[in-house]
Amino acid sequence: MGRWTNRTTGTDFVLLGLFHNIKAPNILFSLFFLMFLITILGNIMMLTLIWLDSRLHTPMYFLLSQLSIMDLLYSSTFVPKIAIDFLSGKNTISFIYCTTQLILFTAIIGAECLLLAVMAYDRYVAICHPLRYYILMRPTVCAFLVVGTWLGALFNALVHVIYTLNLPYCASREIHHFFCEIPALLKLVCADTSHFENGLYVSGVVFTLIPISYIMASYGQIFSTVLRLESIIGMRKALATCSSHMIVLSLFYGTAIFKYFLPKAYHTAEQDEVVSVFYTIVTPMLNPLIYSLRNKDVAQALRKFLGK
Repeated sequence: MGRWTNRTTGTDFVLLGLFHNIKAPNILFSLFFLMFLITILGNIMMLTLIWLDSRLHTPMYFLLSQLSIMDLLYSSTFVPKIAIDFLSGKNTISFIYCTTQLILFTAIIGAECLLLAVMAYDRYVAICHPLRYYILMRPTVCAFLVVGTWLGALFNALVHVIYTLNLPYCASREIHHFFCEIPALLKLVCADTSHFENGLYVSGVVFTLIPISYIMASYGQIFSTVLRLESIIGMRKALATCSSHMIVLSLFYGTAIFKYFLPKAYHTAEQDEVVSVFYTIVTPMLNPLIYSLRNKDVAQALRKFLGK
């Protein structure tokens, strides 16, 4: 394998990547690439089943299809670039490609934060107001909620990315990360970024802590309703429906809080890379597995598809 270069051309940045301090990079790369393949196949499978099986043409699975699209965009944005850099021995990234990664990552992570809150609202309506479910979650409402999450996240991303890319950078353009991310780029800036970082923190509160608070309130209402159910079967079905969503929430928000809300003194650049691996590679791989293995409707649709 060729040596990693530390030279930049023009406005290129240098991504130090995941493998520069690893003793057995080939094994780690093979593992990540296998996870990437599972992610692509798993999420394409979910989208295909939701599209083909009429029983999955419900608001819950429409929202789940949006989650699969986000997971596909996550993996497709970062893993191919990691593979190209590793196999070619080069680790530069052009200004345009870096900008693309910044916009896509910031927009997708923001959209997913909001989408998970929308999914919690969907479960709240389904369990607490079952008779009004198909009115409150009619197609126009679902489309409005999904478009709103994308537009809100995209606007937030454009504001932060445009400001970040117009900051003055020092001579060194080595990014201690495996993709372009705003916190990693800010370490290269030759100016006081404290006010901008405060703005990022406020944005993080809006896109993370507020959705978490709403999700907790929704699940509080859900559990209160479930406990009042006289039917044990109904109670189990309600809890089973929500449990998959709760696992996804724990994986996604737990890593995001660790990275973006803990003080910098409590985590290193290496730890940040590991956490980033979770929500860019591991979580997108696990989401379709969690929903397919723990969901009877998806499992039945898969058996029907394989039977054909």
